[in-house]
Parts: sequence; C-alpha cells; structure tokens
Amino acid sequence: MSFTILIPARLASTRLPNKPLADIGGTPMVVRVAQRAMQSTAARTVVATDSPEIVDKCANFGVLAVLTRTDHPSGSDRLAEACGLLGLADDDIVVNVQGDEPQIDPGLIDAVARLLSQRPDCTMSTAAHSIDQLADFLNPNVVKVVLDARHTALYFSRSPIPAARDFAGQAWWKSHQEGSQLPAPLRHVGIYAYRVGFLRQFPGLAQAPLEQLESLEQLRALWHGYRIAVHITDQAPGPGVDTPEDLERVRKLFS
Repeated sequence: MSFTILIPARLASTRLPNKPLADIGGTPMVVRVAQRAMQSTAARTVVATDSPEIVDKCANFGVLAVLTRTDHPSGSDRLAEACGLLGLADDDIVVNVQGDEPQIDPGLIDAVARLLSQRPDCTMSTAAHSIDQLADFLNPNVVKVVLDARHTALYFSRSPIPAARDFAGQAWWKSHQEGSQLPAPLRHVGIYAYRVGFLRQFPGLAQAPLEQLESLEQLRALWHGYRIAVHITDQAPGPGVDTPEDLERVRKLFS
C-alpha cells in the first residue's frame, strides 16, 4: 500500500489568526502536524497552502509544501489542485490530515489509508470511536456516524444518532437488554482518505440539502451515492487547535 498525505493550510482564520504558523515549542503548528504525519508509512507528506510564507516556513524545517490558488472555497478544492500539482494518478490514495491537529496519531493515518485500499467499493474512508459520555452524545459539536454491517457509513449527523426510543435522554448504550450491552454510539473523527479520481470530481458535485442543513461536507458524497468506509479506533484523537485556549493547552503538552 502506497499513499500520500496532504495537509491543507491557509492563514485566514476567524478564531485564531495565522493558525498554521502558531508557535508550538519553537516550531510552527503546521510543521508539527507534518512531523507527526511523517511518522506514518506514507510515501510522502505534503502541505497544500495558499501562503508563500507557509511554504517558506515548511522548507526551513524540511517539510514539502505546494502553493495552491487563494480562491478555493473549501479544503477539498485545495487538495484536488494539490493532486494535480503532484502528478497523482486517479487510482492513487491520499489522506487528508487537518493542519490543526499536532497530536495526530500516525497509526490512525495508516489505518484509514489501509481501509480504503481494502474497500474497492468505497471512494473515501474515515474514522470513528465510541462515545462514552452522554454529554458528548447530545452535543451538536460532536458529529456522530451510524454504520452498516460492513462498517460503511449510513449517515453523519450533529444530532444524537441512533436515537433510542425507549431510552430518551439517557446513555442507552450502558443499559442492558436480554443480558447484553448495546453497542455505543460513534463519534466521527475528521480524517479522510480519498481515491484521487473521486477527489478531483468532488468539488464539482452539487451541494446536498442535508450537507447544508448539517454543515457536514461528507454528506455530499453520501447524497450522490458514493460510499465511505469507516475505521473504528479504540482511542480518541488528540486535541485539535481551534481557539487560543486550545493552543495554550497543546503548548503545555509539548513543553
């Protein structure tokens, strides 16, 4: 199995300006992410950015970066352009690692790429892990996913799914029926592997009504009939960085 890691990075951020270049122990955050990603088995790790400054910073740390257009409406569009710049073939696999996760697990990257390579019926793969706390299950900022028997995504939602009719407002997965524990709901982890041919098509697909309602881009793929394989991981991912408070927490971990 051979695959490429792409890390989209842009300087514009409403909650944390210049986030990719935020200093974490003397190293820009996007470089920290790339360094973790390079511990996976990927053939190469590339930052895809619209900023010459980010390209230069990456080069200073020996991280490959490509300069993409500034007018991309989404990260998927940026990744699609990067695939062209890198000369990737349609049947190649790329893994999208978010540029604000400096503690990404290299093993999780490998697992998501491996799953897609083993599922020719799917054009994407992603990850999920079991929810333990009821507050997370009810939290709309925690995206849930439900699967079929082969661990293919049926639906992603900010709502608590699956809804248990007889256990409304309760941690139903901790209740017992007929002597066996119900399976826990799953929290979606925002890492994706794509076949390059599909990634090139994806930005041109019409937005789905469900995608607009839930504000979840992956629902566009399901709406248009594409399939997403889901790897279930035993460990929750490390904390991402969205706010100044998140950044301070991560800085302490690296110190």
